Amino acid sequence: MITSKSKSEPGNRKNHHRREHRRVSWCCSFAVPPQSPETLIHSKTPQKPESLSKLNSTSFPNSPQSSRLGLVSRIDPRRILSPGRVSPIDSINSPAENIQETCQVENVEGGVSEIEDLEVKKKEKRESLSEVKEESFGGVGVFDVRLSLRGKDGGSLVLELNSEVLSANSSVFADLIADCRKGSSQICRIEVPDVENLGIFRETIELMFEDDITKRLLTIGVYRTIDILEVATGIMFSKGILSCLKYLEAVPWSEIEEEKLRSLFTRYKFDDATTRDILARLYLDDTAGSRQNLAGQLVWSITTSGEANARNELKSLVKGLLCESSVYEKDQPDLSKDDVYAVCQSCLSSLISLFEEASDGIRHEKLSKKDAAKPLIERISRQVDNINWLLEILLDHQIAEEFVDIWADQGYLIKMHESTSPMVRYELSRVSAALFIAIGTRKLHCRSEVRLRLLQAWFGPMVLDFGWLQRCRKGLDVKTLEEAMGQALLTLPLKHQYVLFMEWFRCFSKQGTECPNLSKAFQIWWRRSFLRGSETHAVESR
Repeated sequence: MITSKSKSEPGNRKNHHRREHRRVSWCCSFAVPPQSPETLIHSKTPQKPESLSKLNSTSFPNSPQSSRLGLVSRIDPRRILSPGRVSPIDSINSPAENIQETCQVENVEGGVSEIEDLEVKKKEKRESLSEVKEESFGGVGVFDVRLSLRGKDGGSLVLELNSEVLSANSSVFADLIADCRKGSSQICRIEVPDVENLGIFRETIELMFEDDITKRLLTIGVYRTIDILEVATGIMFSKGILSCLKYLEAVPWSEIEEEKLRSLFTRYKFDDATTRDILARLYLDDTAGSRQNLAGQLVWSITTSGEANARNELKSLVKGLLCESSVYEKDQPDLSKDDVYAVCQSCLSSLISLFEEASDGIRHEKLSKKDAAKPLIERISRQVDNINWLLEILLDHQIAEEFVDIWADQGYLIKMHESTSPMVRYELSRVSAALFIAIGTRKLHCRSEVRLRLLQAWFGPMVLDFGWLQRCRKGLDVKTLEEAMGQALLTLPLKHQYVLFMEWFRCFSKQGTECPNLSKAFQIWWRRSFLRGSETHAVESR
């Protein structure tokens, strides 16, 4: 909570000099300020008053940037200003030594005493410095507000500012200054506790003294501008809020900046007219159903694309996006089950037509001139790639059970597989291989009868095509396929395992490496069927 304080000032001469000096400067300090010329005046330790006055008169602006804004600070020899923080650091020399050095620099010439001459020069410099400050700041006027910022980390910052500028730019400060003016004090003291970032708060105040805030924001950058926007919103700095929003809308954001801005918009409410364009970049004003339809259109476009390189690139892109959506937006999936299965059925229909063409040499579909010029093997391979890609999406979304049923019921394709050249028909076993691997590696769960129908339909063709799969792998891991086939067989009832393992044994004994090596799975089946089975039978007979 921002508060203001009003306190009467003593009328003695020393405090009069302090007020006169404070009106033309601002300073940065911690909650417990280090020794400075002002605090030394009140010290009980005897000091040379001339030297202290000289130290006060030789204060310098904090930086060229701050001077241009009308925010002036003194750099004490015992203080170092670092970016975003003000840290008091004791000088190597003692305060007395620093004062002595200042006096030596300003030695007078002639017969006038050193102390008297320093007093005269101190007064002249103070008057000239006051005139220069007011002129260089464009007639900002006196600095009659002391703004004390206290950070959450324990640090503090004190800014001496002009009340007219603060009141004109911030309604919060305008109310606090008005309350403070009801007292007798000429200096209005305002405290801001629990400041998240002292540097950002200071930069926000500096923008009040800028003629072109947007130009300054270009040097600040998007990330810090979002922080400034949050501070400006808290103090109701309307001009700063509008400038920040216009700047943020006009520039690109990184992902980190976008998330930070999205978080800010969830915590603060801005005027709709000024934030409409930013919100349009952050949120899609549409329903989940439209996004699902969009995803279906993307999938359909990829599977019908005739450009191999572009198709492969887009497959990787869209699959990654859809998988990410399935993780972070479970309640609103970007791709519906019906959409992907509709595309699957279209690809299967095209694949059946292509195998009919391969069987009897007659084209059963209307092809474009571009597709007609491509070899039949390439067109079949493209459709198989599409089906396997769709199967990966189904597996990622855990909705691939129905596809097992669909592939197990492709009796017509299995019949054409028997009469088609091996260099063409092995493409069908690539689809079967993807399903066997998914079942054997526990990525796909389906009912026992469905697994049985799948293996009874496609295990034989797979054994026949295994030699071609080894030679034309197209990304297939043969070792993984062999292990997965054995594990998939072991999920069946033992009597069905017997039929399929014996079929494999006869084929492997004749063709060797042209068949998959299921020796490990065969041993497990043998042990379960006979060794452990006989033990169980013996226990039951007892």
